[in-house]
Amino acid sequence: MSRIWMSQVIGAIADLGRHYLERPSSKSPLTAAKRLCDDLLSDRGEASGTALARELVERYLGMDENDQNGFLDLLATDYSYAADKLQNAAAAYSQNPGDDTYRVLRNAVESPRQELLRRINMAPDGTATIVKMRERLLNRLREAPHLKTLDTDLRHLLSSWFNRGFLQFERIEWRTPAIILEKLIAYEAVHEIKGWRDLRRRLADDRRCFAFFHPALADEPLIFVQVALTQDLSGHIAPLLDSTTEEDTSTPTTAIFYSISNCQAGLAGISFGNFLIKQVVDALSHELPTIKTFSTLSPIPGFRRWLTSTPAEFRPDFIGEEEFRNLTKPGVLDSSDNRSEKKKLITRLCATYLTSTNSRNLPLDPVARFHLGNGASVECINWDGDLSDKGIGQSPGLMVNYLYAPDQIIANHEAFVSDGKIVTSAKVRSLL
Repeated sequence: MSRIWMSQVIGAIADLGRHYLERPSSKSPLTAAKRLCDDLLSDRGEASGTALARELVERYLGMDENDQNGFLDLLATDYSYAADKLQNAAAAYSQNPGDDTYRVLRNAVESPRQELLRRINMAPDGTATIVKMRERLLNRLREAPHLKTLDTDLRHLLSSWFNRGFLQFERIEWRTPAIILEKLIAYEAVHEIKGWRDLRRRLADDRRCFAFFHPALADEPLIFVQVALTQDLSGHIAPLLDSTTEEDTSTPTTAIFYSISNCQAGLAGISFGNFLIKQVVDALSHELPTIKTFSTLSPIPGFRRWLTSTPAEFRPDFIGEEEFRNLTKPGVLDSSDNRSEKKKLITRLCATYLTSTNSRNLPLDPVARFHLGNGASVECINWDGDLSDKGIGQSPGLMVNYLYAPDQIIANHEAFVSDGKIVTSAKVRSLL
């Protein structure tokens, strides 16, 4: 046993003992957290890292909302990159590119808080705490733009820690531990699960549910998808959600992805859905080779907002200005009689919306961006697909099928990414 190693251990024990014997007053939790952060970043912090990280995590979790916000501010200001060092390193590399100047530049670019967050991650609940930190940060970002660089660092680290290689793909069944089933009920974001009976129907033999998990977040799904195994393309959500319907025992030919829910708000912007859909397609193709059609039954969350916020002068050419203004008046789209009378027109407007892009050449609708970016095509727009209050409020009752044709996914994805092309079926093109 070397003297250097023994010295580090003794120093780490003494350092940790000082924290327990000389804890700052509970009236200054940020002072205590700042001292722990500094020690965690020190050389002694390497030897006693797990214990110091655990202490810091416990202190953060014990803070009230204001102090947790203050801790995020502390990370954003006191542990950011040094602008002068970055400028000097960039100038040195520009004048003399090479391995040595590159290493200096790389070290200058990385803020101290990235290493601090890595060491916090050594605590038993470190990863979960950092995810919660980012959730709090995202809730404040609009009013606190100084947190943007901290979010950049958090997103960079979380993208590495939650890459596909670390994710565990699992099927969720009725016999899955109750603690996970309870999370499905709580996290379902598209179509509410109304208790255990409802959940049991969604996990029946003619249904499937798959999720991604991460080893650092025990019993916490990251994202899950619910699938109905059917004979035909489904255009209405109500029959799929009806917990009183009998199981379909016929041989399925179609898989309908009818709900995809992200579970961790702190991982927003870190995509798992594209990997999950591809893995589910592979799993179902292997388990049930009779399934040849893979499609979603998706909401259109931005359609009503687009209708009611688009100035009349920018309306599509196939609708007159007065008719467009009348259509978008408050309450008009809530009436079933009004909707039925304007069925063809509203469906055409929906097709226009789903194939329209923003200034970055991306689809206007967030769900469309996700599926089209993953290689799907717009297959069918369904009238009265979702007549719930939420469905009427988001998209006057319409839903859309995005088709994942296994032999077309790569080509569709490349056409979308390279040329901004939105692939549609002949039926949808006839509406445009």
